[in-house]
Amino acid sequence: MREPTFLVLTALAEEPRHGYAVIEDVAAMTGGRVRLRAGTLYAALDRLRAEGLIEVDREEIVQSRLRRYYRLTGAGEQSLATETARLRSQATIAEGRLRARRPELGGAPA
Repeated sequence: MREPTFLVLTALAEEPRHGYAVIEDVAAMTGGRVRLRAGTLYAALDRLRAEGLIEVDREEIVQSRLRRYYRLTGAGEQSLATETARLRSQATIAEGRLRARRPELGGAPA
């Protein structure tokens, strides 16, 4: 799973959000490192809907414009959980290897 997909699913895991709220949440989660562009986000939302990972929660009109809220589906929740476990496993391996190299991290001298 690519990082932007992971971050969009993570943003929707907390509560249904509209597109701009997803963009803001992704920026906040990453400390501004990842800034999704609207075109990129909406293409990803369309793809995630087609894959059955998200669905439209509701729509409302705000200042004469349609605002669509998205939420995770059960399949989206499972996909996010699987990717989270995979990333956690890889991080654990990396931490172990760093500790082995660096005595200040609790490992043997390099």
